Amino acid sequence: MSVPARKRFGQNFLHDPAVIGRLLDIINPQPDEFIIEIGPGRGALTLPILQRVGKLTAVELDRDLIPLLEQRSKDLGTLTLHQADALKVDYAELAEGKPLRLLGNLPYNISTPLLFHLLASNANIVDMHFMLQKEVVQRLAAEPGTRSYGRLSVAVAAQASATNVLHVGPGAFQPAPKVDSAVVRLTPRAPSFAINDRKLFGKVVTQAFSQRRKTLRNTLSGLVGDDDFNALGIDSSLRAEVLSPADFAALANHLASNRQN
Repeated sequence: MSVPARKRFGQNFLHDPAVIGRLLDIINPQPDEFIIEIGPGRGALTLPILQRVGKLTAVELDRDLIPLLEQRSKDLGTLTLHQADALKVDYAELAEGKPLRLLGNLPYNISTPLLFHLLASNANIVDMHFMLQKEVVQRLAAEPGTRSYGRLSVAVAAQASATNVLHVGPGAFQPAPKVDSAVVRLTPRAPSFAINDRKLFGKVVTQAFSQRRKTLRNTLSGLVGDDDFNALGIDSSLRAEVLSPADFAALANHLASNRQN
């Protein structure tokens, strides 16, 4: 029994045994953990994890893959399958309040919204390991002043630590994508800096990176004035890419304080 990859689901099935082995070592699943896999596909990761820990929950959108996964996993352990859109799942409810580990080979077209859906959820997430487009992982893990650093880097840094843990070439998948992939480890945590108004913080970050080649004075015009920059000791002639997440938080907090006065 086989199910072809479907373009409308953005499916590229992992099949390289060496990459699968590396991933298992990196994730290091344990029998006492509650683990959810998003997008198990044909079971490349699902089955060896199930063999190792005995139980696993998975969320799969493609209903045609469900019987395949049930057939392949029946003698390996307890696989609980949910045929659902990963963007609409309540992960806290699935985990029943238990600490949760998440993993998956995510379709590129839903990766960013899904990450923010997970980070905004009330699930008790211990960590997440996701296979994504390499450029997305580079942006998630980027440091200020680097080429990949941008809006996504800052937004995620306000909610989690991100580490690029594995590079994966196109040949590890069937069909092979046209781009390289990478695995990111995301560990949710409170930031080391205060964010008093998250909506305003998001607005400042989005506007600052709206035109990367322009200075902060230009991109934040109408929102942040010279007096605000001077009060915080931030040089308005700089570009957004050199500011740290804490700098953006300081700007947003300053604006929020001014609004209240």
